[in-house]
Amino acid sequence: MLNLGSLFNRETIKDDAVAGLVLGVESVPDGLAGGLLAGVNPIYGLYAYMYGTFTGGLFTSSSFMAVQATGAMAIVVADIGAVQGDDTASVLFMLSILTGIMMLVAGFLNAGSILRFVSNAVMVGFINAVGINIVLGQLDNFTGYEAEGANRVSRAFNTLFNLGQAHWPTVAVGVGTIILIVILGRTKLGPLGMVVAIIIGSAVPALLGSDVAMLSSIADIPRALPWITMPDFGSIPTLIIPAFSLAFIGLVQGAGISSNFVNPDGEYPDASRDFIGQGAANVVAGLFQGMPVGGSMSASSLVKEAGAKSRTALLIAGVVMGIVILVFGSAVGYIAMPALAGLLMTVGYKTVKPRDIKEVWRTGNTQAMVMAVTFALTMLIALQYAVLVGVGISMILYIIKQSNRIAVKQRIIDKNGNTREVDAPDEVPANEVVMLQPYGSLFFASAPIFEEALPAVTSETTNSVVILRLRGRDDLGSTFTDVLLRYAETLDDADSKLVIVADSPNVHEQLAVARVTNAVGEQNIYASSKWVGETAGQAYDDAEAWIEARARDPEKDSESDQSDEGDPTTESGKSSEGSAHDDDNR
Repeated sequence: MLNLGSLFNRETIKDDAVAGLVLGVESVPDGLAGGLLAGVNPIYGLYAYMYGTFTGGLFTSSSFMAVQATGAMAIVVADIGAVQGDDTASVLFMLSILTGIMMLVAGFLNAGSILRFVSNAVMVGFINAVGINIVLGQLDNFTGYEAEGANRVSRAFNTLFNLGQAHWPTVAVGVGTIILIVILGRTKLGPLGMVVAIIIGSAVPALLGSDVAMLSSIADIPRALPWITMPDFGSIPTLIIPAFSLAFIGLVQGAGISSNFVNPDGEYPDASRDFIGQGAANVVAGLFQGMPVGGSMSASSLVKEAGAKSRTALLIAGVVMGIVILVFGSAVGYIAMPALAGLLMTVGYKTVKPRDIKEVWRTGNTQAMVMAVTFALTMLIALQYAVLVGVGISMILYIIKQSNRIAVKQRIIDKNGNTREVDAPDEVPANEVVMLQPYGSLFFASAPIFEEALPAVTSETTNSVVILRLRGRDDLGSTFTDVLLRYAETLDDADSKLVIVADSPNVHEQLAVARVTNAVGEQNIYASSKWVGETAGQAYDDAEAWIEARARDPEKDSESDQSDEGDPTTESGKSSEGSAHDDDNR
């Protein structure tokens, strides 16, 4: 865990202080905008930024992960009716705590690997739709017209058809703020240009006496830090799905930071420990009146580009936000709503990545369809459900891919013991040994494809042996063992037999439970030795001997099998040490 003694390094404290100051000042309007985007009291967004950044800085594995209220998470919160309203603050805080608990559980279970099941197509569709949703969701504050509609798309069209009712001074402030953000961001001010743009955009209407909505009109900004507030425990059942969706989004975005920012020691962060850090940040944010938070790529990039050398910069940023609240709390209320809307629309615009969309679209029809479906659902339904659908699509896509990757090859051994692989034959020839090696994931969805790939047993098949090599497999499942049982019985009806070579005790147990061992005979189930290919070579030699013995006297084959089964020199009925074939050839 974190060594607290390493937080303040004399060699890096100056750089960390500057970077922390930049992030802290920039995060004040950004935090308020996050709360506005989520449809809750903007001060809850600012509190979330402050406590999330500080707590995350203490507990994440990544030294530069800024844990703040991301746009995607804020959009999800905006779609949760239970936290919208003046008297639902305690429900919002419970949502943050519950989200944090789910993140903590994922971290302690080392569940970082589960995120690989989410396809890039799903994430591209989701993130780009979130960017557009951010822009559309701010049209009310940007135009001064309160639109009607079931979702952001319908409300956007309603605004478009009623532009005559827009409040043009409000529009002017929003447009002017966007222009200033773009221009000042290209100057030496850099990220601080956004703060200056918000200040100018808010000051102009106040100086001109224009009737433009201010932040103080929807929220009281106290000049004090929040204290612990009890959450609404009774709301937990209704928050399970939203909390899961928020945790999933936060962890996916955080994993992107973990894989893109190397720590000062040159090592990449541990994704699971980053889960723990984000979980702790959410629990603390919820206790201190904050909305849900997660790893923010933009804020993490900002603090790194500002010169941060360690996680100390994140702690300083949290302290800076606290000072701003204490000293300038009353002034924050004069920030113009269309100025914040302009900031959010700029963020939403930057979130949309046409290049990523183009790359996924060119990848293939399946990926393009998955991206398009995810995008459409994210635009039209509540985001907490769109996230779950996206996860489901990813899982289905993964299963389809894995089930279609099954390949069955035949291993051919020449007289010198050399082995080569070719495509499996369409049919099992008579009086021959066919050794098969399956590749790919052998699970229930791939079982039918595997069965189709097996050489067919025809009327011409007789006196043959099919050897199935399952080395490296530790779980087959009942669907797959049913395939083996049917194939073994079909071969037996053709006066042939199936031989199985496997190294996993669990596989041997599954074969016995599924009656495969009984169908093929225990003497035809080989336990692999420690030498790769040795037991398969022994099985091959024994199969050739069995075919030759049947050719000489078909009546003696069953007696030979029975004697082999009781031979004390064998392993599972066959010797694992008598093979003349080397490791490479098998």
